Amino acid sequence: MCGRYTLHKKVDELAARYNLATVPKDIHANFNVAPGQIMPVITEAEDGKRSLELMKWGLIPFWAKDPKIGFRLINARADTIFEKPVWRKVILNKRALIPADGFYEWRKPSELKAKKQPFYIHPKQTDLFSFAGVWETWKDVEGLEWKTYSIITTEPNKEMAGVHDRMPVILHQDDESSWLNPSTDNDRGAIEALLRPWEDNGLEMYKVSDEVNSTRNNDKQLIHSL
Repeated sequence: MCGRYTLHKKVDELAARYNLATVPKDIHANFNVAPGQIMPVITEAEDGKRSLELMKWGLIPFWAKDPKIGFRLINARADTIFEKPVWRKVILNKRALIPADGFYEWRKPSELKAKKQPFYIHPKQTDLFSFAGVWETWKDVEGLEWKTYSIITTEPNKEMAGVHDRMPVILHQDDESSWLNPSTDNDRGAIEALLRPWEDNGLEMYKVSDEVNSTRNNDKQLIHSL
């Protein structure tokens, strides 16, 4: 699972990193991104131009009657994404990059009544990376369009297995174009090849304060090691 992450890079850093054609005027640093929040998402048009759009975390299928379903669809499992009706169309033609500079995960305690321990995690020697994501457009009863997204998860690598049984799919920068490129649409094999765990021994991870448990807390102190 991936239920919290961080993104505190400035607009110009995102524009340079992703070679963006369009960007919002400003993006606020977020050290505790939670489901339901509006965050930057990178998509690519048929002409190859990349755009940064603000979307809501928690995919709402176009056919949904109740937008609250999005809170149950913040993640999509790589192993079932091509079979389940909610995902099998968007994975083929609505893929996106979700910019991040780290994410949180909680390790279950060995003692029954002990608290879960949060960890902050990111690829080594990488200060800005991309989750593999999918997106969708949903219209409310008044016809207003909402764009929403989900982060894809896979089995854990060696380090993550000691904390949780899932991890987000983190794309290598060289693979980002293949993930976004419309020429890959409907090519299940090419898409599946990118849905793999980060390599073993490739993550930096350390314990952080349980202040991250509350979304009311949102500052740089959250990512400081204990």
